Amino acid sequence: MPDDNHKRYFVSVNHGLIQDVRNDSNEFEVLLSDEELTVLQDLLKGLAGEDDYAFRRAFVPYKSADHDDAAEQFDDATIHLFQYLHDHGTDETRGLIDEMNVLQRLGNTGYQDEGYGGGSPTNK
Repeated sequence: MPDDNHKRYFVSVNHGLIQDVRNDSNEFEVLLSDEELTVLQDLLKGLAGEDDYAFRRAFVPYKSADHDDAAEQFDDATIHLFQYLHDHGTDETRGLIDEMNVLQRLGNTGYQDEGYGGGSPTNK
């Protein structure tokens, strides 16, 4: 239950929305003060900006997306947003984010997985 300084909000990461009432089952419930709400709004705007940058970068055919700054910035913004939702979320929200394993997965480059070894002829 929110205290006098915190209000309940429902956040749709897919749509970049923060609302007072739940409209979609895919929303995350958070409890935020006015200042924390401003931070969340900035994080969502920042993620949208990084998404636009990564989208524009996708059409550069001669530049590999591997180790690309656009993708890395988008991942960093996404991790920061989900960490913020986790930190300020209800028990249900924290559980959903934990189940998604999104925080670990976004920080995992996959380079430790089989096939990225130096002996592969496709890794040059």
